[in-house]
Amino acid sequence: MISFKAFQNNPVFKGTDSIQDWDETIRERGYILKEEDGYHMWYTGYKKSWELPLALGYATSPDGINWTRYAGNPIYDSLHTEDMMVIKVDGIYHMFAEGKNDIAHRLSSPDRIHWQEHGSLDIRKKDGSPLDPGPFGTPSVIKEADQWYLFYERNDSAVWLATSRDMTIWTNVQDEPVLKKGPSAYDLYGVAMNQIIKYNGRYYGYYHGTPDEDWSTWNVNVAVSDDKIHWTKYENNPLLKDNKSSGILVHDGLEYRLYSMHPQVCVHFADIK
Repeated sequence: MISFKAFQNNPVFKGTDSIQDWDETIRERGYILKEEDGYHMWYTGYKKSWELPLALGYATSPDGINWTRYAGNPIYDSLHTEDMMVIKVDGIYHMFAEGKNDIAHRLSSPDRIHWQEHGSLDIRKKDGSPLDPGPFGTPSVIKEADQWYLFYERNDSAVWLATSRDMTIWTNVQDEPVLKKGPSAYDLYGVAMNQIIKYNGRYYGYYHGTPDEDWSTWNVNVAVSDDKIHWTKYENNPLLKDNKSSGILVHDGLEYRLYSMHPQVCVHFADIK
């Protein structure tokens, strides 16, 4: 969960570097799910010239290392979509992503490829009043019993938690953040939650942070919680640095792997002593 070593042949996936392609380069958080038929990855691609909206790509792999782009990419380009995560519930894939101006929105799919847009998330303060104007991005969601839990950031300054029964209206558990930047140098200027993993009754929050006031580099970190509200940062953060960001864990059937998704996809295997 906390100690990983880099695969010697990283990166395992990146932009094409061709100006002819819609995914000349990739950015932000992509997401990987392992299912019975292999590994499935969604990613955000765009041209370096920014002549097209940021669109959604899809790739598959038998081993999580060798990836094949879907021939019909991009699979969604109707709206700006980046920094996404995917959760499968009752046979339906739900995607939570950033849209234009870092406003989070939701999509759903029965088959991983064809996505229906459901609009921007409606997030309220604890008393039911609307959030103050401004971005709310990097959505990360888990579901327990009949409750959905949404972690989101505002201007990468901190992470908040909201809940919903039906994903229609999300209400803050508290109007104070559950995870703040700093005081250590590695995340002093920004934090955003990538993924929540429940393991042995505790919650592990994998998040990215930056030590730079201009947000020029990011790293991968972890914090732990017993209740999803009170978090303790790992004393040996960051897990990955050198501008590897947007880390997510994927269980390969034997152990966890840590993928960093930005600015290219690299895999790090559990370093079992």
